[in-house]
Amino acid sequence: MIDDFKNTLRGLPVLVTGHTGFKGSWLSIWLQALGAKVIGYSLPAPTQPSHFSVTNLGQKIVHVTGDVCNYEKIYDTIQEHQPLFVFHLAAQSLVLKSYADPKETFDVNVGGTVNVLEAVRKSDCVKGCLVITTDKCYENKEWVWGYRENDRLGGKDPYSASKAMAELATQAYRSSFFESSKAIASARAGNVIGGGDFSDFRLVPDCMKALMNKKLIEVRNPYSVRPWLHVLDALSGYLCLAQNLLTQGQAFAEAWNFGPLEQQGVSVEALVQKAVDYWGEGGWINLEAPNQKKEMNLLRLNWEHAAHRLKWSPVYGWQEALKDTVNWFKSFQKFSLEGEYEKIFQLTLEHIQEYCLQAQKRKLGWAESKNQQAVEE
Repeated sequence: MIDDFKNTLRGLPVLVTGHTGFKGSWLSIWLQALGAKVIGYSLPAPTQPSHFSVTNLGQKIVHVTGDVCNYEKIYDTIQEHQPLFVFHLAAQSLVLKSYADPKETFDVNVGGTVNVLEAVRKSDCVKGCLVITTDKCYENKEWVWGYRENDRLGGKDPYSASKAMAELATQAYRSSFFESSKAIASARAGNVIGGGDFSDFRLVPDCMKALMNKKLIEVRNPYSVRPWLHVLDALSGYLCLAQNLLTQGQAFAEAWNFGPLEQQGVSVEALVQKAVDYWGEGGWINLEAPNQKKEMNLLRLNWEHAAHRLKWSPVYGWQEALKDTVNWFKSFQKFSLEGEYEKIFQLTLEHIQEYCLQAQKRKLGWAESKNQQAVEE
């Protein structure tokens, strides 16, 4: 059974920008299982393989190839398909790449967000929009406590700064144009992990690729602490928020944090070693260099606001999230070696189904529903 979020999204046309990316593809599959009519708008998948390609998602939804930096095309796509809700996930999402190409990072993350907001502003069909940013949008002070939604935004690297600017643009549009009409919110999640992420320069994908290829995992920042969050925990927050934006409107049009169960955060070193343990073989090596570009050492999120108002909380602790990720990649490797690629889409659906089942067993507020929807075979 897949939680239906009170049946709010069934039958609705929903636009997902960045649907070829890791989170966007998982979201699109979940939305389709909920009965939404999914329209994806994105550049081609950023990696090969990708979760988008191995699930053959492009054949299962309306798939539009387009750049969010192209305002006319995103606007025309909305006019053609008339979505009632927009999830904006399209982004340049890598910190290290932002150092290599800062202009592209700002163009996509700031300019692309403005293009989506402007297209939403001029489209009568859209009733709500959720802009997905990141936990790194906060001005990092290496605090031991988690950042709250009203803490100061900022960023010392191009990626973090671009996401803070996207948040400011969203706030400006909400205050200037949407206070009495469309419900516009933003969501900031922790370091998201899960099956199907093949990104370069990202810790868990690096672990999975090394383990599948029987190589040592190369670790750049072993002592950094991060709020590791399973992809379905992040997406359940987005979907719960979307449900409230559609049914309650302006009361939920603000910024929201979605973070993990662990308050203390977990080090890179601990996560890598646990990944090796779950895989059953392998190892890692510390490649920290004295002059490398540094990421934040300590970063935590406070999600009490979502817990109180949305009745949301994550399902998986970091070890459960990592184990689920390892299990997805083990199954992916098996199906790939056997040439059974058609099973990978069903694999993803089964992971969503199990996640929702665990949420219901734990009686989480967002997962309570009288009507449960069966996954279609």
